[in-house]
Amino acid sequence: MPFVSLAYGAVFSLLAWIILFGLSLFEAVSLIPVLAGGFMLVGPLFAAGLYEASRRLEKGERITLRQAVGAGWRAAARLGFFGVVLFFAFFVWVELAFLLLMLFLGLGGATLPPPSEFMQTLLFTNAGMGLLLTGTLTGAVLALIVFSISAIAPPLLLVKEVDAVTAMATSVRAVLLNIGPMLLWAALIAGLMVLGFATLFLGLVVAFPLVGHATWHAFRALVELDKP
Repeated sequence: MPFVSLAYGAVFSLLAWIILFGLSLFEAVSLIPVLAGGFMLVGPLFAAGLYEASRRLEKGERITLRQAVGAGWRAAARLGFFGVVLFFAFFVWVELAFLLLMLFLGLGGATLPPPSEFMQTLLFTNAGMGLLLTGTLTGAVLALIVFSISAIAPPLLLVKEVDAVTAMATSVRAVLLNIGPMLLWAALIAGLMVLGFATLFLGLVVAFPLVGHATWHAFRALVELDKP
């Protein structure tokens, strides 16, 4: 379903450009890595339409972009609480990032240096390297927690009448029972999304729907829906 998939990815690429434009107006472009990391935390929620597209394609049906976008709304009651959990993780990450900026560089959100200066500080000073190492480890721990609860929870909530807590517990169990493959899957997701951002967001047009469709198939391989 190339039209639905690529249009879905293009929407998020466009949103990223709009955010970049807004940050440039406030001279805060250096926040892009922080927000990009945050997007990877909440991304599973926004991929609901891609799960629906894969579900219908699996059944031999077709789907329009409007139907794909509407899939999330139909399951809004079940996805709502899960969305709150993911956005809480997003805000925790943003707060931690600002805290680390202040601790290592003495910077607040209103005094961020331009990107070129920021990257030079990050890569070629002791304080910058400390920030890079600590930020990466902090982000990795938070990302692994979020991945564990969201690896298969969104597609499960989309197609089955279960509560968010049950869906997250099922996701954690699936990760723990398949720790090696799931860690590889997490690394692949991170790598694809980093490529998407590194290509000035153009790569998101392909990377985001690719990860979304693959997540549905991972879910189908891990969860037997017919079992009570």
